[in-house]
Amino acid sequence: MTHPWSKRSGIRLGGLGVVGALLLATWAQAALPPTAVGSTAPDEGDPRLEGALLLDATQVKAGGDFRVGVRLKLDPEWHVYWKNPGDSGLATEVSWDVPGVTVGDLRWPFPSTFRTPDGFITTHGYHDEVLLFAPAHVSQNATGTLNVSAAVDALACKVHCIPAQLVLTRTLPVGPETVTDPEFAPRFDAAQAQVPSPVGAQGAPRVALALDGTSLTAGKPFTGKLTVTAADGKPYAGDVEGDFFVPGRILGVDSVALTQTAPGTFALKGQASSVVPKGEPRLTGALRLGTKATGFTAVDVDTALAPVIAADGAVAGAAPLKVPSVKDAVGKVKPAVAAAPAASGESPLGLGVALLFAFLGGALLNLMPCVFPVLALKAYGFTRMVQEEKGKVAPHAAAYAGGILATMLLLAGAVLAVRAGGASVGWGFQFQEPLFVAGVSAVLVAFALNLFGVYTLGADGTALAGKVDQSHGLLRSAGEGVLAVVLATPCSAPLLGTAVGFAFAAGPATVVAVFVALGLGLALPFCVLVLVPGLAKRLPKPGMWMERGKQLLGFALLGTTVWLVWVMGGLAGVDGMARLLAFLIAVGLVTWLYGQSQGLEGGRRGVTVALAVLVLVGSGAVALRFEEAQASLETRGAVASHGGAQPWDEAAVTAALAAGQPVFVDFTADWCLTCKFNERTVLSRDDVRQAFLKHNVAFFVADWTRRDARITTKLADHGRAGVPMYLVLSPGAPDKPEVLNELLTPDSVITAVQRAAECGSPLKGGSVVCARP
Repeated sequence: MTHPWSKRSGIRLGGLGVVGALLLATWAQAALPPTAVGSTAPDEGDPRLEGALLLDATQVKAGGDFRVGVRLKLDPEWHVYWKNPGDSGLATEVSWDVPGVTVGDLRWPFPSTFRTPDGFITTHGYHDEVLLFAPAHVSQNATGTLNVSAAVDALACKVHCIPAQLVLTRTLPVGPETVTDPEFAPRFDAAQAQVPSPVGAQGAPRVALALDGTSLTAGKPFTGKLTVTAADGKPYAGDVEGDFFVPGRILGVDSVALTQTAPGTFALKGQASSVVPKGEPRLTGALRLGTKATGFTAVDVDTALAPVIAADGAVAGAAPLKVPSVKDAVGKVKPAVAAAPAASGESPLGLGVALLFAFLGGALLNLMPCVFPVLALKAYGFTRMVQEEKGKVAPHAAAYAGGILATMLLLAGAVLAVRAGGASVGWGFQFQEPLFVAGVSAVLVAFALNLFGVYTLGADGTALAGKVDQSHGLLRSAGEGVLAVVLATPCSAPLLGTAVGFAFAAGPATVVAVFVALGLGLALPFCVLVLVPGLAKRLPKPGMWMERGKQLLGFALLGTTVWLVWVMGGLAGVDGMARLLAFLIAVGLVTWLYGQSQGLEGGRRGVTVALAVLVLVGSGAVALRFEEAQASLETRGAVASHGGAQPWDEAAVTAALAAGQPVFVDFTADWCLTCKFNERTVLSRDDVRQAFLKHNVAFFVADWTRRDARITTKLADHGRAGVPMYLVLSPGAPDKPEVLNELLTPDSVITAVQRAAECGSPLKGGSVVCARP
């Protein structure tokens, strides 16, 4: 039995040990220059994170090496994030500024794994203390003193999250020899021991992966076996414990996990993304071998998985890397997609029915808003030719139909080629490419300006089409057929989706047959005009109305261009729309210059044409950078994930209160784990939403993902330094909002909005407490 005195003595001695450790840590911190230490992430007046800029040398020689790092110390229960934060959070960033020194990649010790109680959100990071460091090489010409600076950008989280930023600086003298710092060098060595060994490093274990299939199916689970061998080639005989595997950001894969089945052998289970990536995904991450008793050894994992093939509902295109947040994807208008290849006998739709649907769907495409302007344009041309050049109607109709069928065959070939490459495609898949949309828009603008008379196609713009060279006229009709197909692909007429979906799931011959039937249906109106002479005779006689009608059709083509600009907005955001509009203005200038050149001769004409080409190429090089526009496209998941919510604005809140509505404001961010947990478990519940509807609650979302200064001020007004924060305002006491707890419960939210609604009722008077103290 332990004597009471000895127990108390142990407590006292332990307390003295803690005090001694604190004094030692304080002395070590004081040994650093004041500019090399700092604190950040203030919460209720107390900084939750302390940082220090450390070096493993007190002096370094020219051409020598040293290590530079940032030590982050956090309050209990607080943490920062690893390079792949997981389902929420933001990766910690450290930027170096050391003139005369080349700093290598940041070294990341093996992280801890954090989970919400329901297991819905998993994140990776560091608690208590971590040293993030990098190797550095000094220039041969270095002299005097080196200035070392580090900028830290992190997210410190407990229940709520607070952005943390530090700028730390210190100096390092350059001397004849490198002198190791006896105090801090061991800390770097300890941190290095926790960093996973690079793939193929000498003495490091080797990792091999064998999947249970030759490919991954989009949106479907996959399995495999991962085997670890020692550096000498013998099977790894050790054990593992805890969260021993932390995955990286994997292209085309939503989740992946390992389970040990035997020493050195792990079962792999994963889930492929519903988006088919352009490249083959690779399994990346960090694997920690061993136990606390035997010691840990961590190794980087980087090995090929398998190509991803399409399945029902898969979207063709590049799969984005898994971003460090729980964001709803931006709603984009996507065309129908291909199903996985299946035997024709398995389809509920027969080939004959599919061909009939394709033909009828092609005919109905003529009435779609994206095709109708070309239909009207061709009708105008036919009216002119029937009255002036009756013998040429049939060749032009054949050329128009031929252009449609040739383009359909090219499109079918493209579908088969892309599908053979392992990607899925859908009807209108080319409209997922911003450059293609820009090209079609430019063609439409150029056609419209031609109809307005800005320039002419052919030698003499005053002559009727029948007096233009015959080959040029037929080529133009064929080109109009090509344009009709190009504009038709993103449209979906009734009966079309089923037929095209059947074709994409069938063999090559069926694909070609369905596309030919589709083309014949698209060309049907003009074939009817040619085959039924009575219809052609009913066309109106030519006159001045034709010139006015031609110009009116130009506006129809511009209307189609407006639609394409809207499509670009879904692909590349507002920036992409602005870039496309700037390019189209340049196209207008180019066509005007070309029109001016048609009235010139000799060198002046050549200079004008050269200037037009220069404008076209230059504007395209500057404006058509849609990768930048797509990178700047901000996801709006915070508001989109709240049904019926609207972006927070003080004026809108005031207006809602003045109208007698209770107001609920959700201050959130996409990187906030607690925010996402509350959204999933509380705010999206049916009973909570019903309470909002019952009490006519105005729901606002203040998205702090990009650290809006207005939101920062509002948080500070209520004594908060980070999100989440939830405000409930009542019309009866708009200046006394109720601040809810960071961890919501359905009852707390329902009760709060009910209290706010009752406070706003004049019948209740002062009998209801309008805001809690």
